[in-house]
This record gives sequence, C-alpha cells and structure tokens, in this order.
Amino acid sequence: MPAFPRSTGITAITPQATLQVIPREQHPISRKDISPNALRVLYRLRDAGFAAYLVGGAVRDLLVGQHPKDFDVATDATPEQVKQLFRNCRLIGRRFRLAHVVFGGEIIEVATFRANSDDGSGDREMDNGRLVRDNVYGSIEEDAVRRDFTANALYYAIEDFSVRDYVGGYEDVLARRLKLIGDPEQRYREDPVRMLRAVRLAAKLGFSIDEGTAEPIARLAPLLAQAAPARLFEEILKLFLSGHAVASFEGLEKFGLLPVLLPETAAALASNRSGALRRMLVEGLRGTDARVRLDEPASPAFLFALLLWPAYCRALIGLQAQGLDAEDAARRAADRVTVHQLQSVALPRRFSLPMQEIWLLQSRFSTRQRRRVMRLLAHPRFRAAYDFLVLRLAASDSHAVDVDFWREAQHQSGEELAAALGVAQPPDSYTAEEGAPPSKRRRRRRRRSGSAGSPAGE
Repeated sequence: MPAFPRSTGITAITPQATLQVIPREQHPISRKDISPNALRVLYRLRDAGFAAYLVGGAVRDLLVGQHPKDFDVATDATPEQVKQLFRNCRLIGRRFRLAHVVFGGEIIEVATFRANSDDGSGDREMDNGRLVRDNVYGSIEEDAVRRDFTANALYYAIEDFSVRDYVGGYEDVLARRLKLIGDPEQRYREDPVRMLRAVRLAAKLGFSIDEGTAEPIARLAPLLAQAAPARLFEEILKLFLSGHAVASFEGLEKFGLLPVLLPETAAALASNRSGALRRMLVEGLRGTDARVRLDEPASPAFLFALLLWPAYCRALIGLQAQGLDAEDAARRAADRVTVHQLQSVALPRRFSLPMQEIWLLQSRFSTRQRRRVMRLLAHPRFRAAYDFLVLRLAASDSHAVDVDFWREAQHQSGEELAAALGVAQPPDSYTAEEGAPPSKRRRRRRRRSGSAGSPAGE
C-alpha cells in the first residue's frame, strides 16, 4: 500500500459527520487512473452546476493502489436531472432509484445524495427493521453517514481533485480496517447482506474487520435467510469469482456465515473428521483464484459443483446405506442437494444441471470398456468432469490411476487407446478428437399393428 500522510484542516459539519479534506498533493489518486467515461460524467455534471464526486469502492481501491473495475458517481442532481443531461442514460431501480450512463460496454452509475433520515416526505420503506426502499434525497453529509462502511464513504471531488471524508474512512483505509458506520447491529438488520459484504471486502482488500463490526455477525447470521435467494446467488459469485475465493471461504467459516449460506456443505465438512473434503474444496477455490488472476473464465456451474460436493458426498453415502444401488443413489443425492440449496440460494438451471452432470460423471471414470470410454471422451461435460476428478486428488490419492488413464486418453488416437485397453480397434471406431458418436445399429422394422403373429393381432 502506498504511503501517504495524514490530512489537515478539520471542520465540524454535523454531530454525525465531520469533514476532513485531503488535498491532491496528500493522496495518490490521479485522473489517469480513472475511467475517461467517469470523468466525462463528472465534468458534465459540474459544468451544469451540480456537485459531482467519484465515490465509494473506486476511491477506496485507488487509495490502496488497486485498479477499480467500476466507477460510481454521487451528485446532488436527481435521477431525472441526470437523464436530461445524458442521452445515453437510463433510470433503473425501485429500491434505489439510480441513473446509468451507458458508454458502449461500460456503465457509469450515478446516485443522488441520500438522506440518513426521512421526515415522511420522501420514498423510504422499512419492513421489520429491514430497509426495502430508500429514495430520500439529502446532502453529501447525510449521504456519507448512510453508507455502509467508512472506507466506502470517501468522495473524490472533480472541482479540486481532493478527497472528502466525513466519517473517518480515510484513517480506516490507512489502518487497513473495515468498519461499519453507525450501530453495527442496526446496520445488519437493515440489510443482512452487509455481513457477506464485510467478509468479501476484507478478503479482497486484505483488511481486518473492526471488532465492533465483527462482533454481531455470528449472532445475526440467521438474518441472511431473509435475503432474496437471487441476491444471495449474486453475492456468492462475488465472493468466489473475484479472485479472493479462499480468503472469502475462510471468512465465512470464521464468522459463522457458512452454515446459513451453504448449510448442507457446512454440516458435511463438520462431520468429515479427516478434513479431506475441506482440503479438496480449498484447493478448488485456490485454482479458481488462479484462473481469475490470469483473466481466464471461471464457470459458476463448476464453482457450485465444488461448493456443494461435500453435501453431495454426504447425501450419497446416506442413500447407499439405505440399500439403493449406486446409480440411483447418485441421481437422488444430486437432486436432493440441489433442491435443498434452492431454498436459500436461487441457483439457475443453466448452472445446476451442468453441476449435476459433473457429479454424475465421476463414477464413469473407473470404466475401461472401449465403447464407454469413447462415449465419455465425447461427452460435452467431459473436460469439466475430468478437471473435477483431478481436484479430488486433494482429498484422496485413490483416484490417481484414473487421473493418469484419462490424462493419456485425451491425447491418444483410437488405435493407441484401443491398444491401451487391450482390445482390437474395429474398423468403424472413432477417436475422442473427432467427437463423433458411435454408429447406431439399424433396427429391424416392426410389423404393423394387427398383422399375423403380433400381440396386437391376437
């Protein structure tokens, strides 16, 4: 983290907010590190007479030397006024009314300053202490106080390139500390997903979580059940597909959030005394982090196959103990785990079905029959399932022989593979590289219904 000095010049504003101005020469943020499109939005708002600030995560990340992917703007212009300034603007949101200014593939999100209290004239709705709609506009001081973490309540002013801090966020960033603004329990009750955000941001930034901010999390973790399943799905993707999956997983364990977010996985890990399932899971998350760092795609289906694998293994063992045959038990276990997880997290079918295929293909890696080997190599989910098999070595080396066989099989010709299997290569065979299905035998034509000798004619 770059070293930069403490600021000077503190001016009292309200009992809740104290303005601290960090001049340009005392912080490392440069316009060359800010999206040109974000700068366009900031300058046009300023030229139209409105206040305009870069805000939130972008300012925080720039201060610690990271490169933000998203740039958000805060202003005193209403969403409708922003739309009048930008033809490429659309208004979105019911819970939070926002303006999105679209520049090709980049969206600059513009939010109007929101008030921390409502005199009844605004559009704010609470439900059992949970904030379900918040469109009450106010001043920048009020906007700062109502944000979640102090590190996210920093404003970069385009007018003089200073950083404005109203809640001590600048000092917390210097200390690499994540701290909630206001009473932590109240803030978590307003929005339970803030507990997941605390874990994710701490993992991403390498920050510690302030003691007062951390204390209520394990106690209030059950409140996550109130969050929309679709929102929890998105939060899981942010936790595990942003390059900090291992640290995020460890944070979920540490603060008691894993049993609420992935209940059957947490139970399976707790009952696995050898720790083999956890070793495999962590190794898989470490691989996911590596792919993100290399800017390689990471599949949500593979991620959930990994996260729910301990639950699947536990369910499979239980069903087999009841006397079910291996294939039937595997399918029932896959369905059971998926259905139970859907009660808390909305896992779309486009991910849950490939996830199940990855699990169900694992039992087929022990086959050495030529035709079955060829079919498995040609399966569209083969590569993901094979990568998953390799991961299982972290739990047990009993799969080493299968891993070696299939590693070689992917690169062998049909003749070489047939020789490895100890069978002759028939003339109509196909290779894994060709990916062609085995030729179908011609079926004998059925006799017409009612003809002599058919059951229907009796």
